[in-house]
Amino acid sequence: MKVFDFREVEPKLFEVEGAKGKVYVRWLLTEKDGANKFWMRYFEMEPGSNTPRHRHPWEHEAFILEGEGVVIGEGGKEYPLKPGTVVFVPPNELHEFRNTGNTVMKILCIIPAVKEAPGR
Repeated sequence: MKVFDFREVEPKLFEVEGAKGKVYVRWLLTEKDGANKFWMRYFEMEPGSNTPRHRHPWEHEAFILEGEGVVIGEGGKEYPLKPGTVVFVPPNELHEFRNTGNTVMKILCIIPAVKEAPGR
């Protein structure tokens, strides 16, 4: 078992082509922690920032902790995000997270253990 405060994990600038503004990621649980099936990430997105519009062959789940924004899906459809919003992105669906609010948007995100995950 591993128990720790998430702030012990150093945030890294999410330097992925297509990301705009300041998006930080903390890789909370990965294979180095013994998590061999799912990984947990914590994102902080500054106002006006966004992840790249992208797709990948794995699903992921997100939970909005703080802030406001949108997630943009296939065809440019926008879904509002606020604290408590749950997002499921199926495999191969085009998507982008964007902070449209005036404060930092904080997101908890779970993905399968895939070494190709952006921002590693």
